[in-house]
Amino acid sequence: MSRADLSAPQGRGELRDRPQTARTRRTTFRATLLRNELLTTFRRWRTLALLAVLAAVPVLVGIAVKIETGDGSSAGPGGGGGPAFISQITNNGLFLVFTALAATLPFFLPMAIGVVAGDAIAGEANSGTLRYLLVAPAGRSRLLLTKYATVVVFCLAATLVVAVSALTVGALLFPLGDLTTISGTQISFAEGLGRALLIALAVAASLIGVAALGLFVSTMTGSGIAAMATTVGLLITVQILDQIPQLHALQPYFFSHYWLSFADLMREPVYWDDLTKNLGLQALYAAVFGSAAWARFAAKDVTA
Repeated sequence: MSRADLSAPQGRGELRDRPQTARTRRTTFRATLLRNELLTTFRRWRTLALLAVLAAVPVLVGIAVKIETGDGSSAGPGGGGGPAFISQITNNGLFLVFTALAATLPFFLPMAIGVVAGDAIAGEANSGTLRYLLVAPAGRSRLLLTKYATVVVFCLAATLVVAVSALTVGALLFPLGDLTTISGTQISFAEGLGRALLIALAVAASLIGVAALGLFVSTMTGSGIAAMATTVGLLITVQILDQIPQLHALQPYFFSHYWLSFADLMREPVYWDDLTKNLGLQALYAAVFGSAAWARFAAKDVTA
């Protein structure tokens, strides 16, 4: 066999290896970019403060219910208003998870998401670091996708913080055991924990539309504070509009309309209609405002 015959396969092998090496480098760079963004986000004092506030809500709810029942006040049905499941907390501490998520979803959770999402691009522009991020081989699309992925991870982390805090407080202050579903059937504590995890995931998924909206607002301004305030203001406005009876024809299209549909996971059997509507609506908002954010950011003149 000649030297040419020997060298030919090696040359073809080198050509095959080069694309694989470049692909591996791109994958490694994306993972590094996402890891650095996650570390930067979760190390900020503002993020830690938001998570601390979210963790404190179940503690306050649990203590309030414990004090009320300790005084002999009624905590059962008809014993006063409050978030869903609150009348069942004294019978089973696991219901504090459902109550805490119902209490934080209308305002606290979306506000925290709005703050993080609103600051994603505008905060970088305001601090003067956005230009340097774009100088790196990240590209605008990849950077925007990384920012959105980081906000989505924060959605999950914030929801789990509420759920874990509520489960801990519920176990310390109230009995645990088999629980009764909304339909009146009994399920085991293990199955109840599984339902609680599904509910937490459903709540986190309910916030991806807000994350995309906040990211879009963040690309519209160079002020992080303005982007955060605008996003939170839009959240409050939409929820007010969702309570006006005269707007009932439009309300099914508001991103907050089906937020509390996670309660259907506590039915036996599970009622999926509103849950699937909620997930579809959130996916639609994520696609629309994610595309708008990409279009805006791709054409944005970054000078600082």
